[in-house]
Amino acid sequence: MQKIAHSANDLRKSLAEVRGRIERAAARAGRSLSEITLVAVSKTHTAEVLRQAIEAGASDFGENRVQEAESKIKEIGRSHARWHLIGHLQANKARRAVQLFDVLHSLDSLELARRLDRISVEEGRGEFPVMIQVDLAGEATKSGASESELPEIIDAVKGCERLRLIGLMVLPPFFEEAEQARPFFRRLRQLRDAFQMKGAFGERAGELSMGMSHDFEIAIEEGATFVRVGTAIFGARGF
Repeated sequence: MQKIAHSANDLRKSLAEVRGRIERAAARAGRSLSEITLVAVSKTHTAEVLRQAIEAGASDFGENRVQEAESKIKEIGRSHARWHLIGHLQANKARRAVQLFDVLHSLDSLELARRLDRISVEEGRGEFPVMIQVDLAGEATKSGASESELPEIIDAVKGCERLRLIGLMVLPPFFEEAEQARPFFRRLRQLRDAFQMKGAFGERAGELSMGMSHDFEIAIEEGATFVRVGTAIFGARGF
């Protein structure tokens, strides 16, 4: 099992290694490093570990569950990092998500979009950047909108007062061989490009949230703009 990196020095080394891998993958793809945001997946790790990560230079954190993230965000502070909700959002947690997170990666239904927009208005929130999670593999254990549902959800978000669609997200099946994830990343990029041509993201190109510790280099080669990396930064999960 990979050693848990919990000291600021360990985390600094891990972050430097991951950033080096990002830089090399971007260079292979002829891309600018400035296009890619590293989201440190901090689920299961404590607020103290996150403080060490901030000291080591991390600025964006990804959390899977609203309830787990809430205590960390309160302890560390909204302004000390950029907080991303990357896990499935239950409807009954929507209000807390609006209050706590800077970006939602996992919008997956028309109903959730409307609920989030209504709550954002009620809470007096400004723009709420969201990405639609797309289910490209049809895995029963994972959330996400199907390709056929995308146009309706995109149209709904465009009609929202506070939600702002900034891109798409995918969580492909886990493969021992990372190269096998490439078709899923490529397909998401094709979908992003097609909807960008239709103005789905306004004047923006459209973000692509894809790639985790074992496959983020492949994702970058296929156009990822957000990579969600946990184990390669923090080591084994905390409990």
